[in-house]
Amino acid sequence: MVCGGFACSKNALCALNVVYMFGISCSCLAINRSKQTDVINASWWVMSNKTRDELERSFDCCGLFNLTHQYQQDYALCTAICKSRSPTCQMCGEKFLKHSDEALKILGGVGLFFSFTEILGVWLAMRFRNQKDPRANPSAFL
Repeated sequence: MVCGGFACSKNALCALNVVYMFGISCSCLAINRSKQTDVINASWWVMSNKTRDELERSFDCCGLFNLTHQYQQDYALCTAICKSRSPTCQMCGEKFLKHSDEALKILGGVGLFFSFTEILGVWLAMRFRNQKDPRANPSAFL
Protein backbone atom coordinates (compact mmCIF):
# COMPACT_ATOMS: atom_id res chain seq x y z
CA MET A 1 0.00 0.00 0.00
CA VAL A 2 1.24 3.47 -0.80
CA CYS A 3 0.50 6.72 1.07
CA GLY A 4 1.45 9.72 -1.01
CA GLY A 5 4.45 7.98 -2.56
CA PHE A 6 5.66 6.41 0.69
CA ALA A 7 5.18 2.87 1.91
CA CYS A 8 2.57 2.90 4.68
CA SER A 9 2.80 1.00 7.90
CA LYS A 10 -0.08 0.13 10.13
CA ASN A 11 0.98 2.89 12.55
CA ALA A 12 1.06 5.49 9.79
CA LEU A 13 -2.48 4.58 8.72
CA CYS A 14 -3.71 4.84 12.31
CA ALA A 15 -2.06 8.24 12.70
CA LEU A 16 -3.59 9.39 9.42
CA ASN A 17 -7.01 8.24 10.64
CA VAL A 18 -6.64 10.27 13.85
CA VAL A 19 -5.57 13.36 11.90
CA TYR A 20 -8.50 13.07 9.50
CA MET A 21 -11.08 12.45 12.28
CA PHE A 22 -9.67 15.33 14.33
CA GLY A 23 -9.63 17.72 11.36
CA ILE A 24 -13.16 16.88 10.28
CA SER A 25 -14.45 17.17 13.85
CA CYS A 26 -12.85 20.57 14.31
CA SER A 27 -14.25 21.82 11.01
CA CYS A 28 -17.75 20.58 11.94
CA LEU A 29 -17.59 22.51 15.19
CA ALA A 30 -15.98 25.59 13.66
CA ILE A 31 -18.43 26.24 10.81
CA ASN A 32 -20.53 29.27 11.69
CA ARG A 33 -24.11 30.14 10.81
CA SER A 34 -23.22 32.38 7.88
CA LYS A 35 -21.12 29.63 6.23
CA GLN A 36 -23.99 27.17 6.77
CA THR A 37 -26.31 29.68 5.12
CA ASP A 38 -23.95 30.01 2.16
CA VAL A 39 -23.75 26.22 1.70
CA ILE A 40 -27.53 25.78 1.97
CA ASN A 41 -28.15 28.68 -0.38
CA ALA A 42 -25.68 27.37 -2.98
CA SER A 43 -27.10 23.86 -2.87
CA TRP A 44 -30.72 25.08 -3.11
CA TRP A 45 -30.12 26.68 -6.51
CA VAL A 46 -28.40 23.54 -7.85
CA MET A 47 -31.30 21.24 -6.91
CA SER A 48 -33.95 20.22 -9.36
CA ASN A 49 -37.52 21.46 -8.83
CA LYS A 50 -38.58 17.91 -7.95
CA THR A 51 -36.00 17.72 -5.15
CA ARG A 52 -37.02 21.14 -3.82
CA ASP A 53 -40.67 20.07 -3.84
CA GLU A 54 -39.84 16.87 -1.92
CA LEU A 55 -37.85 18.82 0.66
CA GLU A 56 -40.62 21.38 1.10
CA ARG A 57 -43.18 18.63 1.64
CA SER A 58 -41.02 16.59 4.03
CA PHE A 59 -39.95 19.62 6.14
CA ASP A 60 -43.38 21.29 5.81
CA CYS A 61 -41.99 24.66 4.69
CA CYS A 62 -41.93 26.89 1.62
CA GLY A 63 -39.05 28.65 -0.13
CA LEU A 64 -35.52 29.00 1.13
CA PHE A 65 -34.87 32.50 2.51
CA ASN A 66 -36.94 35.59 1.88
CA LEU A 67 -33.98 37.42 0.35
CA THR A 68 -34.78 37.63 -3.35
CA HIS A 69 -37.69 37.77 -5.75
CA GLN A 70 -37.00 34.07 -6.35
CA TYR A 71 -38.62 33.41 -2.95
CA GLN A 72 -42.00 34.59 -4.28
CA GLN A 73 -41.74 32.16 -7.17
CA ASP A 74 -40.71 29.31 -4.86
CA TYR A 75 -43.56 30.15 -2.50
CA ALA A 76 -46.07 30.17 -5.35
CA LEU A 77 -44.94 26.70 -6.53
CA CYS A 78 -44.83 25.26 -3.00
CA THR A 79 -47.06 22.23 -2.29
CA ALA A 80 -46.36 21.84 1.44
CA ILE A 81 -49.24 21.14 3.82
CA CYS A 82 -48.51 24.28 5.88
CA LYS A 83 -49.62 26.43 2.94
CA SER A 84 -53.17 25.06 3.13
CA ARG A 85 -53.35 25.41 6.94
CA SER A 86 -52.18 29.00 7.28
CA PRO A 87 -51.57 31.98 5.00
CA THR A 88 -47.79 31.91 5.63
CA CYS A 89 -45.38 29.02 5.95
CA GLN A 90 -42.07 28.90 7.71
CA MET A 91 -39.08 29.32 5.41
CA CYS A 92 -37.15 26.13 4.67
CA GLY A 93 -33.83 27.88 5.16
CA GLU A 94 -34.50 28.41 8.87
CA LYS A 95 -35.47 24.78 9.35
CA PHE A 96 -32.41 23.59 7.39
CA LEU A 97 -30.13 25.83 9.48
CA LYS A 98 -31.54 24.50 12.75
CA HIS A 99 -31.22 20.90 11.58
CA SER A 100 -27.71 21.31 10.16
CA ASP A 101 -26.47 23.18 13.24
CA GLU A 102 -27.60 20.34 15.53
CA ALA A 103 -26.15 17.68 13.23
CA LEU A 104 -22.77 19.42 12.91
CA LYS A 105 -22.45 19.83 16.68
CA ILE A 106 -23.28 16.18 17.29
CA LEU A 107 -20.91 14.96 14.56
CA GLY A 108 -18.13 17.22 15.74
CA GLY A 109 -18.50 16.16 19.36
CA VAL A 110 -18.60 12.46 18.59
CA GLY A 111 -15.62 12.77 16.24
CA LEU A 112 -13.58 14.64 18.85
CA PHE A 113 -14.43 12.05 21.48
CA PHE A 114 -13.17 9.21 19.29
CA SER A 115 -10.12 11.20 18.16
CA PHE A 116 -9.04 11.86 21.73
CA THR A 117 -9.78 8.24 22.65
CA GLU A 118 -7.50 7.08 19.83
CA ILE A 119 -4.78 9.53 20.87
CA LEU A 120 -5.03 8.31 24.47
CA GLY A 121 -4.79 4.69 23.29
CA VAL A 122 -1.68 5.43 21.23
CA TRP A 123 -0.06 7.25 24.15
CA LEU A 124 -0.85 4.41 26.57
CA ALA A 125 0.49 1.82 24.12
CA MET A 126 3.73 3.75 23.64
CA ARG A 127 4.10 4.40 27.38
CA PHE A 128 3.59 0.85 28.57
CA ARG A 129 4.79 -1.14 25.52
CA ASN A 130 8.18 -2.30 26.82
CA GLN A 131 7.35 -2.58 30.50
CA LYS A 132 8.28 -5.90 32.13
CA ASP A 133 5.79 -7.94 34.09
CA PRO A 134 6.81 -7.75 37.78
CA ARG A 135 5.35 -11.21 38.46
CA ALA A 136 7.38 -12.91 35.72
CA ASN A 137 10.47 -14.97 36.46
CA PRO A 138 13.47 -12.67 35.67
CA SER A 139 15.64 -15.56 34.49
CA ALA A 140 12.97 -16.93 32.11
CA PHE A 141 14.30 -14.97 29.14
CA LEU A 142 18.01 -15.65 29.77
